Amino acid sequence: MNMRRLLQLAAFLLIDATLAPALHAQPKPRKEKPAREDVEWIWQYTPDDTDKEGRENDLVQDLRLQPFLEQFLTAPQTFWGTPIDGRYRSLANTALDHLTVPGKVLADDNRYISISGCVVHFCPARGLLWLDLNGVHHLVVFAAIDWVKQGKPTSDPAAEYTLWVFPDDPLSIAGNGPHPPPALTKAIARWAAEPLPGSKIVQNITHAVLVDPDGTPHQVDPSALGVQPPPPPKPVTDTEAPALHPRN
Repeated sequence: MNMRRLLQLAAFLLIDATLAPALHAQPKPRKEKPAREDVEWIWQYTPDDTDKEGRENDLVQDLRLQPFLEQFLTAPQTFWGTPIDGRYRSLANTALDHLTVPGKVLADDNRYISISGCVVHFCPARGLLWLDLNGVHHLVVFAAIDWVKQGKPTSDPAAEYTLWVFPDDPLSIAGNGPHPPPALTKAIARWAAEPLPGSKIVQNITHAVLVDPDGTPHQVDPSALGVQPPPPPKPVTDTEAPALHPRN
């Protein structure tokens, strides 16, 4: 090997020894922070000085609502609608069905939003959409009250109902997972205690099912989700009883 080749080899080895540590020490690219989910637009429908119960009807007509429901409500459901080719209606469309007849849009603690409504032509089927807007990822929960059809008619105060609750993050009543937050159970309690529209009947919720985002159902006590038994019917007093008129 001539002198020129030796000098070239030495220069190469020197450059390699100098740059190798620097190449290995290159910092890893920083992970970008997750983008905050855009749900702030819902605030415009909460109560103000002119609308004490919010503007649920306007919210349902907002073109952003359907994509929002499809983003957050992805669990399979089996309580609503007739399955087609073995598949039930999507949870997003089920939620929209249960919010179509306007109810209320309420805000609590400048953080939580509760949106209520019911199904067209059948308001005993009621829905509640609850949002926790704190943090980057928002907890979104859809709850529905479903009539137990094998029992009494909805006009009977003793008719039984099942509460279905679908969170977009797993919640647990018993176990190591996060429990339903108090703000959620408070909102469910307030909503479930409202009488059916046009009547004094408070629905008798005797069963409750908490559903994981993957569709796994868990039977729970309704009280664990904030539901209280409906008040007993008031006895009819003498002054309220219809007068009896003797025959002539």
